[in-house]
Amino acid sequence: MDLPDGLESRPLRQDDAHAVFEVMAAQEAADLGEVMIEEADIVGDWAQPSFDVSASTIGVLDGDRLVAYAEVGSSGRCDAAVDPAYRGRGIGTSLAHWTQANARARGIAEIGMPVPLGSPGDRLLTALGYRVRWESWGLELPPGATVPVRTLPEGYVVRAAEPSEYEQCWTVQEDAFLEWSVRERESYDDWLAGVTLRPGFEPWNLRVVADPAGAVVSFGWVQLGAESAFIARLATTRPERGRGLAQALLVDAFAAGRAHGATRFELSTDSRTGALGLYEKVGMVVTSTWVNRGLALTGAGVGE
Repeated sequence: MDLPDGLESRPLRQDDAHAVFEVMAAQEAADLGEVMIEEADIVGDWAQPSFDVSASTIGVLDGDRLVAYAEVGSSGRCDAAVDPAYRGRGIGTSLAHWTQANARARGIAEIGMPVPLGSPGDRLLTALGYRVRWESWGLELPPGATVPVRTLPEGYVVRAAEPSEYEQCWTVQEDAFLEWSVRERESYDDWLAGVTLRPGFEPWNLRVVADPAGAVVSFGWVQLGAESAFIARLATTRPERGRGLAQALLVDAFAAGRAHGATRFELSTDSRTGALGLYEKVGMVVTSTWVNRGLALTGAGVGE
């Protein structure tokens, strides 16, 4: 990597997760005014069997201090962060070039990453020729507000998932998400590593709607933070949509979070799902806007 004097780079290790969290948290605090990332997010993602940490990451160090990092997933999803104190020195550009080279070497045809709209990362990727692939939004339920209760169809129940139903949850998620997401199907083992084996996971975190026959037809994953209940994933099978299941699941998920100490209730969605209107209709408001910027690598790419 082309780095300023005094800085060096190396592949990262599992035990670098906390240092990566600190860099990402510092960047989010500067760009968003709050920290959304959790160390458990990094630990869970890096624990997936398909993710080779040493082959998929790079860290930039000033002595023993990690000041920037980047990673490339097998689907072409990238993440990167630079400590705000080290901005303006070309590190972000070097990381962008590294992600392109790493992806090409692994046969990945297109890469992309989410960045807050108008942030330094957004401006950098724009200058490097990355295009907007989709938008995404963080939403929050205003203090004191509640999602209107929606009665379930007769015979349907909403509750915590049983461990024996985890594979059904994975299937519901992947069947729904792959209707609009262009990627390979996530393996069940990767799903388990990122969800049920994520640090801090408790069985109540997975909420489901079961039909009269007991089959899971809708599911949501609640991540409990210091003060917030964040719905990390929400999916419903195609035949069951339009019947209020997702709304009933939101009511249940936020109630479960409240029972475990949450005072903020959040989720995210993107323009591919068409779900923004649903969440706004039940009273949630947009608190942050992101863009996913991508670059095709099949032809002459930026940085070559």
